[in-house]
Amino acid sequence: MATTAEAKREGELKMLKTARYFFDVAAQKLKLEESLVELLRYPKRKLIVHFPVRMDDGRTISFEGYRVQCHPVLGPGKGGIRYHPDTTLEEVEALAVLMNWKCAVAGLPFSGAKGGVRCNPKEMSVGEIERLTRRYAAEISVIIGPDVDIPAPDVYTSSREMAWIVDTISMHKSGEFVPGLVTGKPILLGGSVGRETATARGGFFCTLEALAHLKTKLEGATVAIQGYGNAGWYYAHFVHETGAKVIAVSDSRGGIYNSKGLDPKAVLDFKKETGTVVGFKGADKITNEELLELKCDILAPSALEDQLHEGNAPKVKAKVICELANGPTTQEADAILHERGIFVIPDILANAGGVTVSYFEWVQDRSRYFWDAERVDERLKLFMTEAFKRVLAMHLKQKVDMRTAAFMTAVARVAEAARARGLYA
Repeated sequence: MATTAEAKREGELKMLKTARYFFDVAAQKLKLEESLVELLRYPKRKLIVHFPVRMDDGRTISFEGYRVQCHPVLGPGKGGIRYHPDTTLEEVEALAVLMNWKCAVAGLPFSGAKGGVRCNPKEMSVGEIERLTRRYAAEISVIIGPDVDIPAPDVYTSSREMAWIVDTISMHKSGEFVPGLVTGKPILLGGSVGRETATARGGFFCTLEALAHLKTKLEGATVAIQGYGNAGWYYAHFVHETGAKVIAVSDSRGGIYNSKGLDPKAVLDFKKETGTVVGFKGADKITNEELLELKCDILAPSALEDQLHEGNAPKVKAKVICELANGPTTQEADAILHERGIFVIPDILANAGGVTVSYFEWVQDRSRYFWDAERVDERLKLFMTEAFKRVLAMHLKQKVDMRTAAFMTAVARVAEAARARGLYA
């Protein structure tokens, strides 16, 4: 029987394999030149760094970190930095590849990148995390910058770590403050309003477009949300405010269900008090697996990868799936859902709101002129709506599923840019 670490590594390899599979399908349908297939199928650079960090007890421990960058065809690299004890190069590579197509499908002038450090921040003090962050930033400083590769927060990192990275690299540049070096910073240091809600809001805009295409409305629709972190909670809030009925939500400990509807804010307050949504008064306890198979109009997987697979895809009863998580649907499940007529808003489109507002932050940093929340939300709606329409048009014209349409839209854009740039040899 595989260990937890082995299972996770297998999942990471599967995610990378799936990303390459959909690229290959898109390339074949687009009749992409072999030279471009070779250029775009693999990342340009994979950096592994080993560096020492002095711990609070006086010990010095060596950590391993990564940064993966795709070919910068459309512009600088863009992607988060995650801290996790099971982070691997394969995981970071898969996420960089997905980010590459996410930026392209959203119409952003970025290429994909991702970074991470194998560590357990839950077992580290704030001082130890700061020293690790600053040393990791120094190690990857040779390949990042506002015109080269712009990191952002990811799993177990936040605006705090981004502030440390900006400060560290700025000190390396004779004290020059370089706010455009990263996104997801504190607002006082050049961060953007609207970043916290961006992923969920972008998925919400896509949901509205999908329902309009299907000639139905969000008002009165039933919604189930797997994962009640930042994206899941805000998505619940947005659909609830629009008149939908959130009938189920879950976190890592389990889920809750009420056919009459839940109050998302009350559930969030309960989770803050207890650490979980399980036990919320007036709701029945269900498992994450049961939530995915509930009868509902909209299902929003907002937690982990590979949650929808060939084992449960035939049992899914939702009409629309909005993938706020990265890679929540396996390749096999995707085919089953398409055959069953379930409308899937794929992850590289549905959760592109976060990187889109990161783009807005980068633009504001470059100009030193900052927008209010209303302008950020208006521009996000425009970008997400236009991105959805491009993918939908490809879906209808090519008669392919929405995921393939999203990859075709992204690959076609990057390929066109690569042809225009030509080959330096």
